[in-house]
Amino acid sequence: MAKGYWIAHVDVTDPEGYKDYQAANAIAFRKYGARFLVRGGGAEQPEGRLRSRHVVIEFADYATALACYRSPEYEAAKERRRGKGNMDLVIVDGYDGAQP
Repeated sequence: MAKGYWIAHVDVTDPEGYKDYQAANAIAFRKYGARFLVRGGGAEQPEGRLRSRHVVIEFADYATALACYRSPEYEAAKERRRGKGNMDLVIVDGYDGAQP
């Protein structure tokens, strides 16, 4: 079964205040078995326009990734992010097929 993923691109506008969001989102992420594959770090952007920070979070499957986002725990975390940063987020179904 294919995994589910959150792919986020973030500009943090209030680094100190953003820490409250990170503490709150950890509650939802633990509940839904989230695993960070990418969390900040170095990046090179050879094409397009993106935000300054990149995050990839893995879930057991697509349904779990959606359930985490729609959960009351994550809703509470989003409230803490308001005014502290801007995020573009896509939730995607992983690929579990043949590889080249």
